[in-house]
Amino acid sequence: MSEVVSSGKTGANSAYRVLARKYRPSDFSGLIGQEPMVRTLTNAFAAGRIAQAWMLTGVRGVGKTTTARILARALNYRTPELNQPSVDLSIEGEHCRAIMDGRHPDVIEMDAASHTGIDDIREIIEQVRYAPVSGRYKIYIIDEVHMLSTQAFNGLLKTLEEPPPHVKFIFATTEIRKVPITVLSRCQRFDLRRIDAAMIKSDLQRIAGLEEITAEDEALSMIARAAEGSMRDAQSIFDQAIAHGAGTVTAQAVRSMLGLADRARIIDLFENVMSGKVAEALDEFRAQYNVGADPATVLADLAEFNHLVTRLRFVPSAAQDASLSEDERQRGLEFAEKLSVRVLSRTWQMLLKGIPEVQASNRPVSAGEMVLIRIAHAADLPTIDEALKTLAEQPQSHAPSTPASGTVAGHGNGGTASAVGHRQMAVSGVGNTMRLVETSPEPQPLVAPQQEPEPEEEKALQIKSLNDIATLADTHRDIAFKVLVKRCIRPIRIEPGRIEISLTPEAPKTLTSDLNARLQKWTGRRWIVTVSREGGGETLAEQEINRRETAFSDARADPTVAAILAQFPGAKIIDVRLPDAPDEAKAGEDVPIDPGIEEDEDG
Repeated sequence: MSEVVSSGKTGANSAYRVLARKYRPSDFSGLIGQEPMVRTLTNAFAAGRIAQAWMLTGVRGVGKTTTARILARALNYRTPELNQPSVDLSIEGEHCRAIMDGRHPDVIEMDAASHTGIDDIREIIEQVRYAPVSGRYKIYIIDEVHMLSTQAFNGLLKTLEEPPPHVKFIFATTEIRKVPITVLSRCQRFDLRRIDAAMIKSDLQRIAGLEEITAEDEALSMIARAAEGSMRDAQSIFDQAIAHGAGTVTAQAVRSMLGLADRARIIDLFENVMSGKVAEALDEFRAQYNVGADPATVLADLAEFNHLVTRLRFVPSAAQDASLSEDERQRGLEFAEKLSVRVLSRTWQMLLKGIPEVQASNRPVSAGEMVLIRIAHAADLPTIDEALKTLAEQPQSHAPSTPASGTVAGHGNGGTASAVGHRQMAVSGVGNTMRLVETSPEPQPLVAPQQEPEPEEEKALQIKSLNDIATLADTHRDIAFKVLVKRCIRPIRIEPGRIEISLTPEAPKTLTSDLNARLQKWTGRRWIVTVSREGGGETLAEQEINRRETAFSDARADPTVAAILAQFPGAKIIDVRLPDAPDEAKAGEDVPIDPGIEEDEDG
């Protein structure tokens, strides 16, 4: 940096400057974490391909306004030896100091938040006709450009597309999506990235040395994490911490100032929760609250550590992050080896749901304790593999066979597979849901011994019921027509070459002709389809709903389902899978199910 920075404490007669202003970069070499943008500008200046407008976007505090001033300095760079735009600003030029201080007559800075109207843009349009006073370019820096009105943007378009050769525009915004595409297309866009926590910590150490401030390494790590990628936020927090600690920055002071919890104590809390030790977890949570930690912040730190453990499980090299404490690094790796991805994912989801509950509650401590209780309780429940092993070891029941089975959802995961009579109950699990699917053995052919087998082609074309028509539609991948057949057609009489049906009120007017055409196309023979005013039988969808209701009652009586319900308190039967339609959900059909069918373990 070419800016001369005084070290030590500010004298009594000198005006104090906050760290964010005192250590603001004055050239491209001082920009931290924005190497891609600097490389692009360096190549563009070297090739003489200097754009007429730039759009700088990024979160607050990453250096948008500072970059705009440095770019203005580079465009108007002039020394006794060099009189052309340059990104090498190691030697201060005749315009540099005035530009960086914001007082150069040819560098006009405007805050679009307070100058949003078309009149402000008209003033700019009128001024661009005049040549710069002393610099090479007249440069307009418009901050928070997304705040301009639609009329103001439209008024700027023509000038922005064809500005005079002596005018350059630099825009900055935190809301790039609010900038019209017509404006973006006329600018070179640079996305300023969030600054890595390790880079922020390193720069804070440099500032602490220049200011002759003693700062603990853990304290700087806390500040770097709290800044969330914003160098300005980090410097402001550091400035506050210096004042808070009277010149010495300690981890305890930063923790107290930001309402943070001790990182080591967060890990202890995580260990208690993962071990299912509810009493110890609640005592630790209350102790952290008593020393000033915010309940929502404690849960957020818990979620952050949970994410770290999950990340270390897949990327062990992430433990080398300089912003991590030694406890986080070592104990995080230990947890990553012990805890399964299912447990970590379940904890992450429960924390994400619990944090807003705590923030919105008028009793945040109680709400936070309830979140921890839920997580600790879930930590005791078995995973799918553990439940499968436990239930498989139980003695098999010899109860009568059940005609259907259910899906059981509870706090834990588990499953079993048992043979009941001549049918089988297969259980699969995903996340916190267990699905029991009844499967039947391979059906035996029901053809009389003396009867000659029919040719495969003729057998496939036989239509004796609506199920045959639905199966034929499924074979030809006409799923939409299959849904109409199941929902809208009531069978009356089905004979070779002739079908008599009645239609439901919601049936399309073209359904009869569509049925005739498809049957002729799929079977290769002519069909006569007639619509009767008789009521007809149940639709296929109604038959499935009735069978599903029966399946729920039968599933509740099944000893295997009863064992699973007993294994997982609070579990419910929420769905059944019929034996003859195991892939129905995959086919994209939406057969309505009576919401009243949902049952819990109490019936």
